[in-house]
Amino acid sequence: MGVRTIQSPGGATVIETCACQLELRVTRLLHRASIPARYEHCSFDSYEASFPGADRSLAAAHLMARRFVDGYPATTAGRGLLLTGSIGVGKTHLAVGILQALIVEKGVRGLFCDYRELLKEIQHSYNPQVATTEMEILGPVFEAEVLVLDELGAAKPTDWVWDTVALVLNTRYNDKRTTLITTNYPNAPAALARNADKTIREETLGDRITERMRSRLEEMCVEVEMRGKDFRQHVKKARFG
Repeated sequence: MGVRTIQSPGGATVIETCACQLELRVTRLLHRASIPARYEHCSFDSYEASFPGADRSLAAAHLMARRFVDGYPATTAGRGLLLTGSIGVGKTHLAVGILQALIVEKGVRGLFCDYRELLKEIQHSYNPQVATTEMEILGPVFEAEVLVLDELGAAKPTDWVWDTVALVLNTRYNDKRTTLITTNYPNAPAALARNADKTIREETLGDRITERMRSRLEEMCVEVEMRGKDFRQHVKKARFG
């Protein structure tokens, strides 16, 4: 039946859910989180922060992530994390590790969402031959207890993209739902793409999602900056054998 009867230390009879049912629930939650196969292995245990030449910020980010999970939801109060840093420093790995730990340890209803793929799905729903509606796609994104929004800012900025980002972030902000965000762009204010000397300037998160939405993130998330070289190029290159 999925439950068992035990005697408490005080002598009272207590009915509790058996371990098999708890494991089944976790399995279902992990499946519903839609974590891509490439990232299913990502956990706190598999996160590497001590390889030769590793920046100290990686170990600090790991510690911050562990404390976030341990304190959730009492100390987090609806706030999430904004993981910033260049390509290949382990932002997605750590975000998925947090999500998986929250599911396994706290029974959280979570969802992994790739920013670019989400925008593509929404655009596809505008096709009259497609049965899925925009709100059917956005519903789970709005309602997830914890959402991982990966690669924020990666899509080319347009008015429609900015409006969609605003809808997602504002809805979750108003509902006090926890959002874990990764981005390759520095968390800095928007500015002109070129300075007075006409030289190219590095784009910021403010450029990619608008300064208004970047300001919203300041209220929604605690920034965790991760520095270092591309782990995939220097440590984990693809190879055969």
